[in-house]
Amino acid sequence: MTSEMDHLTPALDQHGLSASPQLPKGIKNYLIDIDGTITEDVPNEEPERMVTCEPFPDALATLNKWYDEGHIITFFTSRTDEHRHVTEAWLDRHGFKYHGLLMGKPRGGNYHWVDNHIVRATRYEGHFTDLVREQKTVEVFKDV
Repeated sequence: MTSEMDHLTPALDQHGLSASPQLPKGIKNYLIDIDGTITEDVPNEEPERMVTCEPFPDALATLNKWYDEGHIITFFTSRTDEHRHVTEAWLDRHGFKYHGLLMGKPRGGNYHWVDNHIVRATRYEGHFTDLVREQKTVEVFKDV
């Protein structure tokens, strides 16, 4: 596992002050859910299934390809810290390449992410493939 810090470059804000570092142009920072996205939808209340579930083959191939292309792969899951060991072991056993694992994502879906950086969301609907661009309606902050 390489560190995502290896890819960051310094940035300045509009006043010339240090700002959060940025990824190089063309490199994406993928946050990937686990349950229901790269494997069957396993609830936290049934942790024994976290050991035996199988990865979706297209997810493994696509995510490892993105990793090999230099993109940052971080798994962001609703599993709790008590599931960290079994989750890391599962990812490693199945050969997922990744940079990080964030536990404790809020449960329930209907996510709305507010950030000062560009955020693009892609809803997983059964297949991992190369991404394509489409025009969609999005919610934005009202100009004041």
